[in-house]
Amino acid sequence: MRLQVSMLLVAWFGVLSCVQAEFFTSIGHMTDLIYAEKDLVQSLKEYILVEEAKLSKIKSWASKMEALTSQSAADPEGYLAHPVNAYKLVKRLNTDWPALEDFVLQDSAAGFIANLSVQRQFFPTEEDEAGAAKALMRLQDTYRLDPDTISRGDLPGTKYQAMLSVDDCFGMGRSAYNEGDYYHTVLWMEQVLKQLDAGEEATTSKAQVLDYLSYAVFQLGDLHRALELTRRLLSLDPGHERAGGNLRYFERLLEEEREKMLSNHTEAGLATQEGIYERPVDYLPERDVYESLCRGEGIRLTPRRQKRLFCRYHHGNRTPQLLIAPFKEEDEWDSPHIVRYYDVMSDEEIERIKEIAKPKLARATVRDPKTGVLTVASYRVSKSSWLEEDDDPVVARVNRRMQHITGLTVKTAELLQVANYGMGGQYEPHFDFSRKDEQDAFKRLGTGNRVATFLNYMSDVEAGGATVFPDLGAAIWPKKGTAVFWYNLLRSGEGDYRTRHAACPVLVGCKWVSNKWFHERGQEFLRPCGSTEVD
Repeated sequence: MRLQVSMLLVAWFGVLSCVQAEFFTSIGHMTDLIYAEKDLVQSLKEYILVEEAKLSKIKSWASKMEALTSQSAADPEGYLAHPVNAYKLVKRLNTDWPALEDFVLQDSAAGFIANLSVQRQFFPTEEDEAGAAKALMRLQDTYRLDPDTISRGDLPGTKYQAMLSVDDCFGMGRSAYNEGDYYHTVLWMEQVLKQLDAGEEATTSKAQVLDYLSYAVFQLGDLHRALELTRRLLSLDPGHERAGGNLRYFERLLEEEREKMLSNHTEAGLATQEGIYERPVDYLPERDVYESLCRGEGIRLTPRRQKRLFCRYHHGNRTPQLLIAPFKEEDEWDSPHIVRYYDVMSDEEIERIKEIAKPKLARATVRDPKTGVLTVASYRVSKSSWLEEDDDPVVARVNRRMQHITGLTVKTAELLQVANYGMGGQYEPHFDFSRKDEQDAFKRLGTGNRVATFLNYMSDVEAGGATVFPDLGAAIWPKKGTAVFWYNLLRSGEGDYRTRHAACPVLVGCKWVSNKWFHERGQEFLRPCGSTEVD
């Protein structure tokens, strides 16, 4: 058994050693944590068995001594009149009881603690927990889920039951609070109170919740409610030092507010007194459109446009390989033309690519438009790796297939990128091509701009995870084995700004994709330039 455990540890340590923290950015890497936890449970059960055997021996000794001392204490002199009894009493107290002491002091937990200590260096970090909490809040906002729905685990397409306890919800609220996100702090702390009021047992107290909640609503500008919650807190914990100071401060602010209203002859607004707060506006101008499309709302596929969308067999400009076995092609959008191809990759090819990509997965980066430096960003939550044709014959085969389908050369294309999305994994609206106002991101490649994108879906996704185009009002949902293709540049070489797109947060499921970015150089005769700027 110990040999098996050791081999298991070596196996998953080999994977985890390449992946320090940021587990939340890849479901593929989080699966390794499942096996780590399973190993810990096995180690814990072994420790429990040892402790139970130890306790059983101690109980047996105690029962034996209880029977003996009951007899001896009833008639001490008579009992000790027998010389054997006198000898055994001396022996027990000099030898047997010290031996029992040594037995009790034996550290049966040493093996388990050693195992736990070794594995802890590969555990998720505070950053992972904060990232996981943000992911749930992102799903909450994007798909308009209230905390109660998430807490009950009532999500579409789920195979397993999962619920958040009071303490889990408190952890969510505290994570938001620590990030200065008072909007989500309020939502989750109110959920904690709701579950406590329903009688759920927890280590978290109402006083703790009210402490966070009162300050959060104050930060949102709701002074009246902050005062009310602080009074409730003090009724539960009269000696709460910070609450006492806050109460006096809130009362003073409220008095100043009343005096100001009297002098200005105005009335206080009631918007925030009802405990309903607006989600703060953030940096993304098309946030509402983007999230609506992710929910399947606001798709601008009119009947007139739909009539222009067709299905056909695609032979890639009479490419010999495709004349024998053409691909099924379906129009997803008319202008710009976005198409989906079916049965592009087999299940076996997908599994092989995932297998060779997984050890290389690292947090996906974006290029800073000002500096041109690659960096991680909160708006891209996934891990990716780049595969060369030398890595495995399947990579070369898939590359050739994309070349045949598109009619473009892969000689100047980027390596095959494989991406796995994590909890609430997403990539907010972005362009694949380099804009004129940016530093030339692809100058070092010497192959020009990204002319086209070929995106392979390597998994189905139970809920969420669509590819959306906010400017078009288009949404494309993942289907395993299919691929979508579009041109990022017009024939003139100008960027097609309508192709700004995004990967929606994964609500339920594990999303794997791979993509190939084709560049301008080498395509001159395969996709000739247009004569005007808008061609």
